[in-house]
Amino acid sequence: MKKLKQLSERDKNRVIEMAWEDRTPFDAILSQFNLTEKETITLMRREMKPSSFRMWRKRVQGRSTKHSKKAADDLKRFRCSRQKAVSLNKISKR
Repeated sequence: MKKLKQLSERDKNRVIEMAWEDRTPFDAILSQFNLTEKETITLMRREMKPSSFRMWRKRVQGRSTKHSKKAADDLKRFRCSRQKAVSLNKISKR
């Protein structure tokens, strides 16, 4: 758990944000922050209120999009397909 102590507050917040997102797999967290699924769960347990953690665990368990091997082939990306259009607050107006 040495890795968890080395994370900055900003990185912890980003990991929590990524873990809450439905389509961000644990593999993305592993590649960006070098945290396994088990370490991510430990971080979530430490940083969240118990009721929020239970709600998150209930959502994540069995969700195929959180595990790359279970996800459909078209979900093999780490970011939203529309992310480039939305970045830097330059949303095109219709």
